[in-house]
Amino acid sequence: MNPNSIYLVQTDTTVGFSSFDDEKLSNIKQRDNKQKILKTIDSFTTLNSFVRVPKKFRRIVRNSKKTTFIYPNLNSFRVISKDELFHDFIKKFKVLSSTSANYTKKSFDYDFAFEKCDVEVVNNIGFSEKIASKIYKIGKKSIKKIR
Repeated sequence: MNPNSIYLVQTDTTVGFSSFDDEKLSNIKQRDNKQKILKTIDSFTTLNSFVRVPKKFRRIVRNSKKTTFIYPNLNSFRVISKDELFHDFIKKFKVLSSTSANYTKKSFDYDFAFEKCDVEVVNNIGFSEKIASKIYKIGKKSIKKIR
């Protein structure tokens, strides 16, 4: 598996593109390359290698499902639950950038997504657009709901 490929995959929340290459993902979605892309990761151990979760919010982060957190270093991560089918895919890489498989602010279009991906990862459920993850921004002493 090539980590620089663009994978079309059913994530834990919606149909998405996953890759190590943030620039490729931004170009596909036609958005500013300076806009950060969230990272999906396989475990809290992996999360600890990228960010320090403020002690006050560790329980919230650990108990959250389908939730993305923007940390004080302004990087965003979502830990994929071991119960999700997407976890089997993400654990092969440990961490991948992930974004919804559509143009920015548009809904899912299979033809667009298939055309833009390098590899289509299909499971027995197929692809379905679901509710996006909740997003919270964590500061050192506060937490704010973004979406």
